Amino acid sequence: MRQRIEQSFAQQGLMSTLGARVIRVEDGLVHIELPFSKAVTQQLGYVHAGAITSVLDSACGYAALTKAPADHEVVTAEFKINLMRPAIGERFVAIGKVQNAGKMLTVCTGEVRAIARDGTEKVVALMQATVVNVKKPG
Repeated sequence: MRQRIEQSFAQQGLMSTLGARVIRVEDGLVHIELPFSKAVTQQLGYVHAGAITSVLDSACGYAALTKAPADHEVVTAEFKINLMRPAIGERFVAIGKVQNAGKMLTVCTGEVRAIARDGTEKVVALMQATVVNVKKPG
């Protein structure tokens, strides 16, 4: 399962650009880490909401992929995100979790935790997402 997720993840240019990496894969659960970088900040020095949203969308999508048939990939159909507080931290962990996996649609929830230098964590974002199974071409 981990190999399937990592192979797909490696195809995502955006995750590479952001410096994100998969750090945990279980059935219905994926964690993606985003290190702090000035390259992903907004004008006040916080990590940009777009970067936070992107890694959380991927964490939810890959959690869904752990439940998808082997001949399928996944795409996001919709999501709702709540940005709880400024994204301040040394690193960020996006956690995607499957709540319900159907034949075509998977509903996931997720959160992003900001981790400070001293190890304290704060939730900076929450997401609910619907992910669609898509048969691989060919």
